[in-house]
Amino acid sequence: MSANKHPLYAARKAWTLVPALVMTLAACAAPPPAAAPAAPAAEQPAAPAAEMSFWAKAAEPYKGVTIRGISESTPPSNYVKDVLAPAFEKETGIRVDFETTSWDQQYDKAIKDMEAGTGIYDFVYIEQDIIYSYLKNNYLTNLTQMLKDKPELASPDFDISKFTSFINYFKDPSTGDVYGIPMEAFVKVYVYRKDLFDDPEVQKAFKEKTGRDLKPATTFEEYAEIADFFTEWGKDKELWGTTVQAVTGHPASFYEFFETIAPSFGVYNWGISQDYRASVDKGGSLNGDKAKKALEFWVGQLKNAPPEATKSTWDEVAATFAAGRAAQGWIYGENVAWIASDPTRSKVVGKVGVALPPTAEGVIEEAKAGKGYIGYYDGGAFGIPVSSKNKEAALLWLQYIGQPAVQPEWAAKSARIVHTDTFNDPKVAEMDTQTNGYYTLLREQGPLFAGAPPFPFHAQLREVIAPFIYKAITGELSPSDALDQAAKAADEELVKLGYAK
Repeated sequence: MSANKHPLYAARKAWTLVPALVMTLAACAAPPPAAAPAAPAAEQPAAPAAEMSFWAKAAEPYKGVTIRGISESTPPSNYVKDVLAPAFEKETGIRVDFETTSWDQQYDKAIKDMEAGTGIYDFVYIEQDIIYSYLKNNYLTNLTQMLKDKPELASPDFDISKFTSFINYFKDPSTGDVYGIPMEAFVKVYVYRKDLFDDPEVQKAFKEKTGRDLKPATTFEEYAEIADFFTEWGKDKELWGTTVQAVTGHPASFYEFFETIAPSFGVYNWGISQDYRASVDKGGSLNGDKAKKALEFWVGQLKNAPPEATKSTWDEVAATFAAGRAAQGWIYGENVAWIASDPTRSKVVGKVGVALPPTAEGVIEEAKAGKGYIGYYDGGAFGIPVSSKNKEAALLWLQYIGQPAVQPEWAAKSARIVHTDTFNDPKVAEMDTQTNGYYTLLREQGPLFAGAPPFPFHAQLREVIAPFIYKAITGELSPSDALDQAAKAADEELVKLGYAK
C-alpha cells in the first residue's frame, strides 16, 4: 500500500527561498559579523506536530489486540492476507490473524463457531448465497447500527454509497441495514483461447469441418460444435474442447449446474417456485424440460473435457485452463486476472479471451427485462459474528478494506470489484486490456448476472439435491431420472423444513 494513499502523518511545510538581490564589494570584503549565541533549547521554536491518521487515532484503545478471521484461499482473500492485513497492522497496531483454507473448511469452522457462540473468529467470510441463512440464525452483527452507536469508529473514508449494487445482497431486506462489507464480486464468464480462435490455420480447419466461421459461441449448439472440434483437433496436443466443473462428492458441481448452466437455459432459482416447490406437477421447474435439456448438455460435454474434470472444483478448472488444456470453458472471474497475466502460474498469458456465456433463446431478453439472469454474479463479504470478542477492532478492519484507496490494486490483482469508481483506475484499465475486456464486461454486462436466490434453506436443499447431480455425472442415473428424483427429494425436504405444505 503506497504511503501517499495511507499516510501515517499529514504534516506539511511550506518553504520560501528569499535570495539576496544586491551584494556590494565592500560588503563582501568586510569581515563577517560575530555569530549570535545559540538560543537555549527551551527557546527553540517547536516543529509542528505530525497529525495522527484516523486509523491510528481510532485504534489507540485496541493496540495490541489480535483479531482472527477465516476465508477461502482465493486470489482476493490471499491479497487481503498478504497485503492489506500487514498494512492495517502497521497503521493501527491491531494484528490480523487471517486463516485462508479450503471452501468447505472455512464454512464448517465459521458456522460451528457462530452456532456455539465461542467467539473464535472476529470476522468471517460470508458468501453471497449463505447470507440469508446467517441472518435467519442471527449470527451476524448489524454493522449499520454499530457505526451509529460508535461514531468515533466511523472512518471518513468509508462510504456505503461507493459500493456497487452488490452490497445489497448483504443487507437485511426488511431494514436495509448492512451485515457484511463486500470484499469480492465477479461474474462467471465464458473464457476461450483467443490465440487458437484467431489462428488462420485453425480457422480454416474449423470452416472446412463445420461450414461456419470460428468465433466465441453464443448458443449451446455452437458451444458443443466448438468443443467437438477442438477435442478432435487437439488429441495429440493435450488439448480438450471444454472445461467441466464436475467433481463428484463436492458442491462445486452442484453450483456449476444450477448457477451457470441451468440459468443460461432459462431455469432460474434452482427451479424452485416462489411458493417453494420443486417438481413441475407442483409448480416448480427443477425437473422441467429446460432443466433436463441443460443437464443433458452439461453432462454430455464430459466427453470433450480433460480427464481431471470429474475431480475438478473451481480451483482445478482454473488450473486446467491456465495449463492450456482446454480451448474454452466457464471460469469464475476471480481467476481470470492471474490466468491472463501471471506467467509463473499460467501458460496462456496473452492468449485469453472473455465473452458472455452461451444462452438459450430468449434468456438474454428475460435477463434484460429483470425476469431472469444468464449466470452467476458471485462474491462475498466479511461480517462480524455476534459472538466476536473484539467487535470494535474488527469494525475498523472491515472499514479499512472497504475504503476506496485500497481497491484498485486489489481489483487488478484478483479481478474483483466492489466499488464503482474502481473501474476508472489506470491499473484496472491496464488489466482490462490484458484480460481482453473482462472488467468492461463486468461493468457493462454485470446486471445480466445474479447471485444465488434468497433461500434461508440454501445449504439444506443443496445437500439434498447434489447427490442426484453426482449420479448424473457418473452415469448412474440419466439426466432426466436424476432431476425427477432430485425434485421429489427437494419437495419432501421443503415440507420437512416447514416451507411448503
